[in-house]
Amino acid sequence: MSRPDRGTRAMHQALPPALRDAVDDFAEHLSRVRNRSAHTVRAYVTDLVSLLDHAVRMGCVDLAELDLSVLRSWLARQRTTGAARTSLARRAASARAFSAWAHRAGLLPADVGAALASPRAHRELPSVLRADQAAALVEAPGRRAPPADPPAEPGAAAAAEAVPLRDRVLLELLYATGVRVSEACGLDVGDVDHGRRVIRVFGKGGRERSVPYGVPAQRALDDWLRRGRPAMVGARSGDALLLGARGGRLNPTTARQIVGAYAETAGLPRTSPHDLRHSAATHLLEGGADLRAVQELLGHSSLASTQIYTHVSVERLRAAYRQAHPRA
Repeated sequence: MSRPDRGTRAMHQALPPALRDAVDDFAEHLSRVRNRSAHTVRAYVTDLVSLLDHAVRMGCVDLAELDLSVLRSWLARQRTTGAARTSLARRAASARAFSAWAHRAGLLPADVGAALASPRAHRELPSVLRADQAAALVEAPGRRAPPADPPAEPGAAAAAEAVPLRDRVLLELLYATGVRVSEACGLDVGDVDHGRRVIRVFGKGGRERSVPYGVPAQRALDDWLRRGRPAMVGARSGDALLLGARGGRLNPTTARQIVGAYAETAGLPRTSPHDLRHSAATHLLEGGADLRAVQELLGHSSLASTQIYTHVSVERLRAAYRQAHPRA
């Protein structure tokens, strides 16, 4: 089982053996069969342990006794303790996923979670940079390198010169392709098709997609592969495209720090790699890209996840109208 926090581990150990085994088997199913990330498995396990702990307190000693009233009572308790709508929606989804799996596995006589409703999660509009702000951010490494991720040996001049090249290609790829930071850090040298200017990306659930990039990103890639990567490569590099200070694959946490540091250097609002992803999607739609094409580029399994960017564009249009129209 993916390592949950201490409170969840204690609740997990306190469950009756049959319920504890069900949690472990479900976590194994998510990890090995569904190919979910460790973070996702941990979230599901935390929700499930909370649910089964609540069920035991209501008198359920066997998983077959779990019914819709217990699920609803658990969500109601979460609501009274101040859980946000987004958290309630996620926990309801966890309960439904476990119920469906347990029914298929013969642990529940019926899929009791199928009828469980959940509040519609409130979705905040994502933070989006203007096109000129995005350009200033990706060009910032050419002006000044922030102190994030310094070379392992301060006297290594070649490695020090390589860091801005690495940072430039990271920023260019994040904005040009809209990939997730984990996807960018997971790229290998062989995933880049220089002739067609596309990268091969492995997204959530191991789903593979090809994403195009433009001429500025190509220039940054050429500089990095010709002058930057050879200066930072080491025994731990393998085929990784983007390298950290000690020669291993660049860590997503370090990549987030790099983006944030350059945003501060460029005088921009606090910016994350996901903000660059939001910006790329919004600018594509504002430029006339088809919604389905943007869905494919971003690797969204559902079009509903992509449609939020249409709202962003409308909000920007309204803001421009209110600012510019004399009768707004």
